[in-house]
Amino acid sequence: MAAAPVIAGTAAAQAMHAAHAVPALLALLVALFLQIGVNYANDYSDGVRGTDDDRVGPLRLTASGAATPRQVKLAAFSCFGLAAVAGVALVALSQQWWLGVVGVLAIAAAWGYTGGKKPYGYMGLGDVFVFIFFGLVATLGTTVTQAGRLNLDSWVLAVATGLFACALLMANNIRDIPGDEVAGKRTMAVRLGDSRARLTFTGEMFVGMVLPLLLVPHNPWVLLVYAMSPLAVGAAITVLRSTDRRELIPVLKQCGFINLGVTVLYAVAVLVFQYVG
Repeated sequence: MAAAPVIAGTAAAQAMHAAHAVPALLALLVALFLQIGVNYANDYSDGVRGTDDDRVGPLRLTASGAATPRQVKLAAFSCFGLAAVAGVALVALSQQWWLGVVGVLAIAAAWGYTGGKKPYGYMGLGDVFVFIFFGLVATLGTTVTQAGRLNLDSWVLAVATGLFACALLMANNIRDIPGDEVAGKRTMAVRLGDSRARLTFTGEMFVGMVLPLLLVPHNPWVLLVYAMSPLAVGAAITVLRSTDRRELIPVLKQCGFINLGVTVLYAVAVLVFQYVG
């Protein structure tokens, strides 16, 4: 999930003939370390709260005892620190100093998802923050640090990648509804209820796939992204029809692959349009 918005943002910058490798690499490092840090932070916070005691998905370090809570927490903050270092370098290189404030907010949001006294992930706001930071901020920030401005491409891809990231989170939370209800974790999926959460996942996938059509009048090669349609339809069918929550586990990887595939194919479309016509 971390690479997709960076690829999208860089390709959108290239659509303005303004892509640059070094800022793109720094943006990728920021996104990657934040993503890893969030995973460690969630592992730690959910583990110490007992949320992962009855878990359907893959093993968690804290809950399983594979690592101590202190070790997992240290890993999370180490990743946040590395993200901050890469972020400072990116801000200094691009001279977009206001992004420093955004970076601080991103790190705070990464920890606050399940950490602290009132984690917003336990109040059903996780999807909102994922859309903002792993969709809008990551994509638009990548574009502006390279091109210095935004275009329609960057906005369309920012919303699409944000929706795909939300779909991944929704599938994950649908899988965990029974355990989260017992633990008092009121995710968006818990608040919506099983059936409406599954419909929401389908809607997020559908809108995310439809949005690139807005770019086709400017670049018909954008239609390449629809090579990912069969996988998106398959994921939606699985979520709508599955009765065993373990069947949702592969959907998480599919969502990540769809997000990555759409952004890579969009980048290919930009290059083909510019160099082939």
